[in-house]
Amino acid sequence: MMDEEENSIHRILDAQDPVVKELVRGEVEHGVLIPLKTTLELRDDYVTARVLITRTPLKTANPAIMMLRELLSEEVVKCFPHLRRCAKPCDLPAHLKAQFMNESQQSRQIHTGKSNWIYIIAGPESMLNVEGVRQELVKLDGMEGEEVFIRSIPVPMVAPASQVQAAMWSQQFWPAVYRKNNPLGPHPSMIARSTDEISDDAAIWMSLAHQVAHQSEAEGFGEAMGSCVIQREEDKTTIVALAGDARWCQRGKCGPDGNPMAHCVMRAISMVAQKLVRCENKQTQINLAPILEYECFQDRPMLEDERRVFELEHPSPDGYLCHGLEMYLTHEPCVMCSMAILHSRMGKVVFRHRMPLTGGLSAEDRGCSHPSLGGADGGRGLGLFWRRELNWSLIAWEWESGGCMRPLEVDKAIHA
Repeated sequence: MMDEEENSIHRILDAQDPVVKELVRGEVEHGVLIPLKTTLELRDDYVTARVLITRTPLKTANPAIMMLRELLSEEVVKCFPHLRRCAKPCDLPAHLKAQFMNESQQSRQIHTGKSNWIYIIAGPESMLNVEGVRQELVKLDGMEGEEVFIRSIPVPMVAPASQVQAAMWSQQFWPAVYRKNNPLGPHPSMIARSTDEISDDAAIWMSLAHQVAHQSEAEGFGEAMGSCVIQREEDKTTIVALAGDARWCQRGKCGPDGNPMAHCVMRAISMVAQKLVRCENKQTQINLAPILEYECFQDRPMLEDERRVFELEHPSPDGYLCHGLEMYLTHEPCVMCSMAILHSRMGKVVFRHRMPLTGGLSAEDRGCSHPSLGGADGGRGLGLFWRRELNWSLIAWEWESGGCMRPLEVDKAIHA
């Protein structure tokens, strides 16, 4: 199996551009891509609301539902698509079944053996008049002389994000349905499709990011952190930028944490921008020299590998900055770099090492449960890759090495 994986990655590497094949010098081995969870997917504080439920004989179920639709607008009726409108007595959660079964002799008979009755969600309690519903139900065939059953129960307002969650809610609230969508994050099919797209060659780009990280640290330019940006179009991948960390290049002109504008993410995005400007200058025959006395971004190539990639032309110079590109990182980017990734309209991000105190992409609480941090707390995870209040979102993964790529250890409190 291992030989097959090695042959596979070597075939994929052989199909790359000559520059990429020359840049990759070490062993490359497939890793595992783990999609990140959003903040909403990891929070337990989902919102519940109270709905009214009733029960009728099976033959009266359809007339009862039609009557309820006349009492409420269609929009209100459709606001609980994740809950079954009707439920057999045997399908109710155990606590509801026990409660209703012990209320009366009739209820005990309904819940014993094969029942000819069914429970129905009437609608949100706040929008229904209980007495009005009761009066309308009495008018239905089969309900004459029967005691009208109406109860209020809590139900989740949002749809379940997985089959497991639907099963849990069915036991806790009311029979729920998982419709293979995700109101709390990327659609599962989108994640699966995107994972398949990048899984074959992700190790190549991660290897280059590691390579430039080692070089940058060895030269004293910055921490052992690196990034690689590629474009993927019609099964063809093209490397666009390669950048190591350069925060320590001008120690006398920046604070004790180095130059934040020279993080590897910022440098890579700026290199992409320079390529776009370079292409535009060629078309307009204009070439303006920079006027900054202090080059804060340190975005000129400083390593030979960076230079070779930088000299290549941008494969699609007409797009907006990093729209749809993929970024491979040795470490989870800090909040500043995470927002830069979003504003540049990056399409996908893969990183290897989580930064449990300073990372901006992961949604898990930062640091408090990390065994090596001695109780340090970085607060709640931000999960910036997918937030409803932001005007851009992307898919992000954590990448686990198959074993040949040694870890790049850095201080956990450093901002990558």
